[in-house]
Amino acid sequence: MMAGVKITHVPYRGEAPALNDLLSGQVQVVFATMGSSIAFINAGSLRALAITTDTQSDALPGVPPLADFLPGYETTAWFGIGAPSKTSVEIIDKLNREINAGLADPKTKARLAELGGTPFSTSPDAFGKFIAEETEKWAKVVKFANIKPE
Repeated sequence: MMAGVKITHVPYRGEAPALNDLLSGQVQVVFATMGSSIAFINAGSLRALAITTDTQSDALPGVPPLADFLPGYETTAWFGIGAPSKTSVEIIDKLNREINAGLADPKTKARLAELGGTPFSTSPDAFGKFIAEETEKWAKVVKFANIKPE
């Protein structure tokens, strides 16, 4: 959408089959998460053209962010933890403290780094704001691409 490039979307049942087709030459490009592709990149089986975060990754030094070529482009795969809406503030705060402590642990950080991940420690309110921003961003893409539920 941002580059004005028309790419044919090929739906897959996960990244593994998509990467298999990329490795075998059945498709020319895949936008894959670093966690699923980094081992192939490090082994030399795949060549990373760019990363989709807005800054360079320590896990793939020398691979430029796509934003270097397409200013404003940024997308990441992120994971979060939620709780039912009626969960007490005390429990939410405790969970947040413990999860952030776990993400700060050097062993956790090292393992995430091996997979190309970056811990994202935040508050429940800031995480809610982040989700709202991501929802707004991707709603624009859905509208532009005229994506409809099946």
